[in-house]
Amino acid sequence: MKIFLDTANIDEIRVAAKTGILDGVTTNPSLIAKEGKAFEDVIAEICSLVDGPISAEVVSTETAGMISEARHLAGLHDNIVVKVPLTREGIGAVSVVSQEGIRTNVTLCFSPLQALVAAKAGATMVSPFTGRLDDIGHDGMEICSEIVQIYENYGYTTEVLVASIRSPKHVLEAALMGADIATIPPKVFDTMFNHPLTDKGLAAFLADWEKAGDAVTGAVPAGSD
Repeated sequence: MKIFLDTANIDEIRVAAKTGILDGVTTNPSLIAKEGKAFEDVIAEICSLVDGPISAEVVSTETAGMISEARHLAGLHDNIVVKVPLTREGIGAVSVVSQEGIRTNVTLCFSPLQALVAAKAGATMVSPFTGRLDDIGHDGMEICSEIVQIYENYGYTTEVLVASIRSPKHVLEAALMGADIATIPPKVFDTMFNHPLTDKGLAAFLADWEKAGDAVTGAVPAGSD
């Protein structure tokens, strides 16, 4: 499963990229707005840090505007994947630009049937919003699992990108179901490295090593020839 970071914050991306396990980044207008910088400047800087798919979202709501924006965004960098909302107008845009070789991430997906529509239109990725579904009493991960199953049934190449992740459990469930990608907020990304038994074990190993001292390291005492 590929791991994306869901943020537009350059410092957060830089820290995550240093781990060597970051495959891409997803942004949206809300995340970009938080940074207080020009949209294209933020996207360019992200592309300089991560050599993988970088989602940049259109803001038009009509098909013609989305198509125009998609072409522009795709021209900014080879790694750009154009994020398009799962509306009738959005699907119309995806149907056109996918034929032109422009990669798309169809976002704001909340049902398996919406995901089927996105795949039929030629979407590169579809983003079911797990946490937001949970918020209204639905089982977001179950819906993601159904999307995975539908795509497997018919051999769709559209990747399932599990989005709106709220906890490490969401990441685990995405991996277990065979989702292609999980886009993870920085705080959740950080938790994936941590376990109290790891910390406890490392502390014990280092303490034992310190006690053993020169006998283990083979160090030559000071002043010896």
